[in-house]
Amino acid sequence: MTNEPPKAPPLYPKSHLLAASGIAALLSLALLVFPSSEVEAKKTTLNLELESPAEQLKQEPDAPLAQNAEASAASPFAQIDNSPAPTEETAKVEPATAPSPAAAAKDPGHREVTVSRGDTLSTLFAKVGLPASAVQEVLSSNKQAKQFSQLKSGQVLQIELDKDGQLASLHSKVSNLETIRLTKGANGYAFNREVSKPVVRSAYAHGVIKSSLSASGQRAGLPHNLTMDMARIFGYDIDFAQDIRQGDEFDVMYEQKVIDGKVVGNGNILSARFTNRGKTFTAVRYTNKQGNTNYYTADGNSMRKAFIRTPVDFARISSRFSAGRKHPILNKIRAHKGVDYAAPRGTPIKAAGDGKVLLAGRRGGYGNTVIIQHGNRYQTLYGHMQGFAKGVKTGGTVKQGQVIGYIGTTGLSTGPHLHYEFQANGVHVDPLGQKLPMADPIAKAERQRFLQQSQPLVARMNQEKATMLASNKR
Repeated sequence: MTNEPPKAPPLYPKSHLLAASGIAALLSLALLVFPSSEVEAKKTTLNLELESPAEQLKQEPDAPLAQNAEASAASPFAQIDNSPAPTEETAKVEPATAPSPAAAAKDPGHREVTVSRGDTLSTLFAKVGLPASAVQEVLSSNKQAKQFSQLKSGQVLQIELDKDGQLASLHSKVSNLETIRLTKGANGYAFNREVSKPVVRSAYAHGVIKSSLSASGQRAGLPHNLTMDMARIFGYDIDFAQDIRQGDEFDVMYEQKVIDGKVVGNGNILSARFTNRGKTFTAVRYTNKQGNTNYYTADGNSMRKAFIRTPVDFARISSRFSAGRKHPILNKIRAHKGVDYAAPRGTPIKAAGDGKVLLAGRRGGYGNTVIIQHGNRYQTLYGHMQGFAKGVKTGGTVKQGQVIGYIGTTGLSTGPHLHYEFQANGVHVDPLGQKLPMADPIAKAERQRFLQQSQPLVARMNQEKATMLASNKR
């Protein structure tokens, strides 16, 4: 055994030691220059929060701002949070934040429920924790409060609860113009109706007939009820069952009801113009000093004649007035003393003019028939009816345009249609060719007043059309 001294630890070459020192220095420098991903995420979030709305708009021009605006308009109680959503990294390092002022301000006693099919006031109250006795208390508080039990699907109820969870107030919008409210006070519930008064402005529509009047009105943005009103106004001069042609056009100035910039309804036609087969008819609405309203031509003649041209709206003429038509059932040559209007079963039939009902009952091959005497000279007949309108009976009176019955196939008839006859001085005449007697024009004493009102309306209609045509040429 030899006594050897212990071995010294191995010495690294000096070059290796220098390389290790360099690597350590580089790592320290990297940590100083490049922070961790968590710290970087924190900085990014802070920068976004500090940006002004204008700077955010510059960076995000396509942000869905319109959607947020629509959501706010749809529900004034909705709270919209536009802050950026926290990422997983920010959630790790960000401390808990206090609730936003908007969230803190939200009324904890407010409830909003939407009526669904089958809902009652009881089921809606139950959804917000109100007892069944609250329903009876509400409905018995006031006669008008019973309107809260007449709910419609989609209707929204706004409910406010007091600190004890009891009903403090209840209100609902029943239409664009009307809101009903029930508020609890010291003496019980008080009912209140709030009716908003709309701003009435004039609106303009222009249309060209391509297929039908109804479809053309819809394309022009004219509400359907006003399209029908226009047909009635011009119905004395234009037979909308046979006269309408492709290329005919119309212009309408009408009342539009607006609240807070939103259209909530329509009023009357103020002026209108219809060009049919190259001939133009103009109508202006006028209320005289006695309060009677009618439509007149631009020069003051009444648009209303003693008889309307067609007793059935938008029907098809299936057979015309003829002295030698072959009867489709009897198979004989027989004079056809009227005009047949084919239309779906149940289509309303209107009285062509004011008069006395000579017959409302069965009459041979005519089936269910109404005969009306108009003064001393004229008489009209309506045959093959399915049935009579309520209140129409022999010996009674009817007004022009009043529904007197409905299209059917009673009597000798091959299909649902109206057989319409027109007599003048006891002689059958062609109702399509008969020149209709006129109603009274504007009284001389009111002519100047009429012109002062009608001329600006016609001028405005002309101006609107010129502006529209100029815009279309651009």
